[in-house]
Amino acid sequence: MYKRIFLTLLAVLYAGCLSAQWDFQTRYFKVRVDKRGFITSMKNITGKTAREFSPADKPSPLMQLYDGQKKMYYEPVKATWQPAGKTLLLAYSNGSEARIRLTQHAKYLKLTLLSLTPATSIEGIQWGAYYTNINNLLGEIIGVARDTSAAVNYAIGMLALDDNTLGGTSATTGDAAPFQYIIHTPDAGRFPLPDSLHEGQVFSLGGDGISDVAFYAHKEPWYRIMYGDAAQVDSLGRIAVSYHSRDRSGRREILFSLIPHMKANKPNHIDVQPLPGVGYIGSSVAFWGSPDSTALLDVLREIVVKEKLPYPTINGKWVKDPAAFVPDALTGGGLYDSIISYTSRMGFKTISLYDQGFLRPNRGNDGYIDGKHFENKPIKMTAGNMSHKEFALLAARQGIVIGRTPITNSLAPGTRDASPVPSDSLCCQQKRLLVGKIGPADTIITVNDPAYLEEIASWEGHCENLNMIKIGKELIHYLGVSAAPPYRLLNVKRGYWNTAPAAHAAGDTICKLQVTVNYGYDGVIPNMQLQDEIAKHYADICKVNGLAYYDFDGQEFLFNNGHGYYSVKRFFRRMFEHAASLGVPYIRFTGSTLSEGSWHYQSIWNVGGGKNLYDVDTREWGSTTSQGKDLRDVTYANFFPVGMGGNFPITATSTPAQYEHIQAISVGVGTTYSLKLNQKDVEGCPQKDAIFKVIRTWEDARAANAFPRWVKTMLADPARNWRLEPGTIADTWNLYDVTHGSSPRPIVLRRAPGY
Repeated sequence: MYKRIFLTLLAVLYAGCLSAQWDFQTRYFKVRVDKRGFITSMKNITGKTAREFSPADKPSPLMQLYDGQKKMYYEPVKATWQPAGKTLLLAYSNGSEARIRLTQHAKYLKLTLLSLTPATSIEGIQWGAYYTNINNLLGEIIGVARDTSAAVNYAIGMLALDDNTLGGTSATTGDAAPFQYIIHTPDAGRFPLPDSLHEGQVFSLGGDGISDVAFYAHKEPWYRIMYGDAAQVDSLGRIAVSYHSRDRSGRREILFSLIPHMKANKPNHIDVQPLPGVGYIGSSVAFWGSPDSTALLDVLREIVVKEKLPYPTINGKWVKDPAAFVPDALTGGGLYDSIISYTSRMGFKTISLYDQGFLRPNRGNDGYIDGKHFENKPIKMTAGNMSHKEFALLAARQGIVIGRTPITNSLAPGTRDASPVPSDSLCCQQKRLLVGKIGPADTIITVNDPAYLEEIASWEGHCENLNMIKIGKELIHYLGVSAAPPYRLLNVKRGYWNTAPAAHAAGDTICKLQVTVNYGYDGVIPNMQLQDEIAKHYADICKVNGLAYYDFDGQEFLFNNGHGYYSVKRFFRRMFEHAASLGVPYIRFTGSTLSEGSWHYQSIWNVGGGKNLYDVDTREWGSTTSQGKDLRDVTYANFFPVGMGGNFPITATSTPAQYEHIQAISVGVGTTYSLKLNQKDVEGCPQKDAIFKVIRTWEDARAANAFPRWVKTMLADPARNWRLEPGTIADTWNLYDVTHGSSPRPIVLRRAPGY
């Protein structure tokens, strides 16, 4: 009997190995892989009838190989399933074979590359693209195709399970997708495309490439701004998702600009720093499909928790939980007597000391931004000025944290790693050799190779004052290189940024520095190892001074080393790991951008402000530019709270009704914002106490998760007016629709279980 059972089992396993196709499934999702290694079916299995999401004309390669030299992909040609080891073998036309572990979890499929042999010339591997027939919302940052309609209500996506697996394609230059518009209508019935446009068409951003507000130039719903390429659309508007991993151990040269369509941001050649030991073996993704309405808190949260991905919380809730969304206070005017009191009364948890200006990373201060004895007192108080640490301790008594606006990894002149003694760990765009020795006063600097030295440094702005080389411990400014040999640098200025002019020997290394932009952001970029130390420095600042919030302006500078989203993930991992080792809790942060690299760590995205984001008077998502509409569409599609920027200052003419509307939109759409608080202006507002009460009532109800989905849909309509009042019973609220001035029977809201 036992022999017969064994033989039957063996026959089943053998038949599975020889099958022409194999099915893998989760609670909500069923995927079929054929004998070539292509996905031919993706089904929603939650209903009575399984809906098919794999286009018949576009099967999806489970994993592709990418030859970086030839700029070409290899698709699988043969697949073999080994059920005993949960391993899929994929053979490719170039002779390579990949071993992939495929495990079925309750809510996602986990794919992990175990080996690739031979791997010669293969620079990267790409999961997908996984093509769908979904044509509604594309989440290009985290890689998700969403149909939010009541009739379909389904989403298909991926998440990376390691730092070197990134949202997007292997062909993406610099591992950071171009910042641009594409044409995609989220609803062809409501928003049909004009005859002059077609799905997937690419357009430049607006403006001159310098003013970031001017980037946002199209209010039409079919102009979709792109902050990544983990999701793409085809000519029919159908959405595909992909992730990739790259071998970073070898030398690569790229021609990169984050905004390549603009003259002011033309691509630069970057000799990318090799990172030994960082490769694609072990690359892993979670592949999932589920009802869209529950995907975030049901599926994505389970992936994050089970796979031990970053899981920051606020008030004990995951920062992606809409009940954890909370605005912040943004200071102005330079006086702080009542700022903590205001913030506490509204139920906010964070004060951004925005009027303190930029915080520049300077490892020379060991994290003591107010001096080793906290002798500097930049926080102005009528009863006596305070250091950051003193003000942080005062705020902590009310459960509030404080923070500053740094310039991320921009090393400014006069700081330890930049000047007057520059670090040997700065990022080089190019390296050349000095031909012939030079003395401290010589301005004839001859190089062995002029290639790309005529480019003005940085892909962004190309600011002439930052065009520098480093030889030894000296920074040297120059503009241009001679057209004929001997090739020499032109317009040379020795001892730049107060570095010491010195003698240099023939054969010394010339490092053309990678830099940022000017306009107050002036700085040089660290190499990856120094960037790791800068990340830890930010954790040190929090530990020493009591900070727990950052607004990372210039966050896109993390792309400047050529490692793109990997650089971002590595930066924030180092910061949070070091913070944890120091006993610092979660550091809440926003920044100038949002990417697949920061999605897990970043809790808010309050960039810009005023009428560019949400105009409370006209009730538009951006009345002066399309920034509000663009950022709303990006964040909503990627399961992230949209920011309404630094906005809605309380002034002499402010009214409670304005903040009822602001809070209704914030809860309905799922937004945060940074409320501008100038103490002089607030004290000049006759209705400030009533405004504080309005905001606190809404924030208490939001934190209680008291707003069901159907109510949020109504709140998101800017044409409606609302009033929210505490109920007579604890943990209840009465919501009144006062659109036409009347107060009908209220909608009674209650605290949700678990909140």
